[in-house]
Amino acid sequence: MQQKVENYIQKQQLLTRNGQVIVGVSGGTDSVALLHILVSLGYDCVIAHCNFHLRMEESSRDEAFVRNLAHNYNLPYYIIDFKTIKYANEHKISIEMAARELRYNWFYELLEKLDAQAIAVAHHADDSIETMLMNLVRGTGLRGLAGITSRNKKVVRPLLCCTRLELEEYLVNHNLDHIEDSTNATSDYKRNKFRNEVLPLLTEINPSVRQTLYNSLEYFEGSLAIYQQAIDNIEKVIVHKQTDLVKMDIEIIKEQVDIPTVMYELLHPYGFNSAQIAQITEQLDGESGKQFNSETYHLVKDRKYLILYAKEQNTTDLYSISQSDNEIFEPISLKISKLAVNTDFKPSKKNNCVHLDSSKLSFPLQLRRWTKGDTFYPFGMNKRKKISDFFIDNKFSLQEKEQTWLLVSGSDIVWIVGKRVDNRFRVTKETSEVIEIRVNNEL
Repeated sequence: MQQKVENYIQKQQLLTRNGQVIVGVSGGTDSVALLHILVSLGYDCVIAHCNFHLRMEESSRDEAFVRNLAHNYNLPYYIIDFKTIKYANEHKISIEMAARELRYNWFYELLEKLDAQAIAVAHHADDSIETMLMNLVRGTGLRGLAGITSRNKKVVRPLLCCTRLELEEYLVNHNLDHIEDSTNATSDYKRNKFRNEVLPLLTEINPSVRQTLYNSLEYFEGSLAIYQQAIDNIEKVIVHKQTDLVKMDIEIIKEQVDIPTVMYELLHPYGFNSAQIAQITEQLDGESGKQFNSETYHLVKDRKYLILYAKEQNTTDLYSISQSDNEIFEPISLKISKLAVNTDFKPSKKNNCVHLDSSKLSFPLQLRRWTKGDTFYPFGMNKRKKISDFFIDNKFSLQEKEQTWLLVSGSDIVWIVGKRVDNRFRVTKETSEVIEIRVNNEL
């Protein structure tokens, strides 16, 4: 079986003989087989073991077993303890998900520390079948039906070509000790329920169901490769990426054979869920200006394009400008100067430069985003106006609104930066000293 795994590693280009391989070892059948195979094939292995402290004495037993295994192989090893239940409660996630996050976060830290080439984990063909069935029950596309991938970034799975039975036979043939996780025999976790109940039931219906599913996985994997190639080609003609925007050509989208599928593939990477994507699809012939939001992106339906742009981060942050500052670089670049007023002085009429009456300012000034209810007195006017109404009157897009900064003195808005100064802070005949603030870069 070693040669079978080596052939799979080379075919999938998972590992080379150059650089260390971090091997996740729990002490169970799969990881013990993986370690033995990789060491026998001559890979430079490092053992990594996580103690999640979820099974009382068993957790300590597993750790001791892996330490002894590392000594027997004369391999370097790393072991870490996790407060898994506490982490799950703090992050409001399942214990299963908590263990997964903790494990892979640590694996990647170790990868960087050791400058290793990859992290090898012991998922095998049966795991991939279980994943396929779970995805099918939950609802999935072709990617879910293809099961577990052989590589996910730096995580590689050299045993996906092997069944659980083959690994068990390998341990027997090589007289290798391992330990059993008692929770594998229960159906408390979703995967165990599929392993211990669903698959045996399917086997009663079709004794050769496992082989049938193995064959299906290979078929789906090949289909996925063809499907992805087609999606990539479609994306090239629909999607136009600019510095701050992503534009998708609506007319070309409407020419596609299966518009909902294309829309899903185009928008899901930007965080839009299936329900949102269905709504956006229905609006392809709708009026311009319709807006949708994922957690990280805004989408605006224009006449010819779907326009996406990333949401601004840290929108509630405040940035101070002290009286001694003559230049700031965050969140935007501003140059600040003090000017004496003489008879020839003329206030700036440019949007990127403003002159303010120094005596009316209260330092430190602050830069912040606009919030609902913000008002100011637009230059030349003696009555208050909502910032939101100013945006509407000047036809600000949603993107422009979110990228706008306000210069504030105390609780008063002094300047919608790059747009309009507040009338209360304008330079008058009585002004003796002016503060000039100039935008160094284009907003």
